[in-house]
Amino acid sequence: MNRQQIILAISGITIVLGLFIFGNTIPPKKEMPAMPATMAKPSIQFSDLLTKAKQRLTASQAQKVLGMENSVSRGDIKEQKLKAFQALASFWKDSVHLFEPYAYYNGEAAKLESSEKNLTFAAQQFIDRLLVEGDPAMENWLASSAKVLFEQALEINPKNDSSKIGLGACYILGNISSNPMQGILPVREITEKNPKNLYAQYVLALGGKKSGQYDKAIDRFKLIADSEPKNIEMKLHIAECYDMKGDKENAIKWYTIVKGKVKNDNAIKELNDRINLLKQ
Repeated sequence: MNRQQIILAISGITIVLGLFIFGNTIPPKKEMPAMPATMAKPSIQFSDLLTKAKQRLTASQAQKVLGMENSVSRGDIKEQKLKAFQALASFWKDSVHLFEPYAYYNGEAAKLESSEKNLTFAAQQFIDRLLVEGDPAMENWLASSAKVLFEQALEINPKNDSSKIGLGACYILGNISSNPMQGILPVREITEKNPKNLYAQYVLALGGKKSGQYDKAIDRFKLIADSEPKNIEMKLHIAECYDMKGDKENAIKWYTIVKGKVKNDNAIKELNDRINLLKQ
């Protein structure tokens, strides 16, 4: 099933706006099994992403980027580097519409500014993309990038639950540690203190889905769906969890619920195809 097509039809405003600005660069979501502790974590370097991004530039754009990059290497003063990073971020966002270099330079600028607001904003952009990413190597890069920003933000304000949850998401979803409990425990503590913190519930639900703990994930997704009846994406997650655990009856039920809420013909076709396959 083309999950991306359905997500584009039903997802929240943050993801939709991100795709509108940066283009449809997210690969279709692939459900990955939990990574064994002995398996090497996949990784990718920003230099590789930047090299690939530069292949899309015109000659004049490439020259402009080179000038901005040189101003970073020459700038020994913090303010000079900050302006250069901000200029690079704006260029990749507004002129080329590529997420990865934009997010990287925006994050570097946030580190220099050392403002909790800017650090958490930059980190959350990585997390928003992580939540819909399907490639393990990219998940690792996104989570590793966000982790540094959240840690710096928490040094400024250790009591910020949203930053704690974001940091937890890096460990739970980002393949950055062989011990996901390092991220799960702090997020779980937040849900125990405040069960209505839906962001924390969502991160734990995604972690349960990724690790094959489908019943626990379903319970959390249903809690969110009950609190947000118009949130169709949660219903899709519920359907997928039932599907992956082999409960065809409930998977069909929830895919049918999702189908009744979407207006996109392609998404409806994808859902119908999956429902018919499950009925066989």
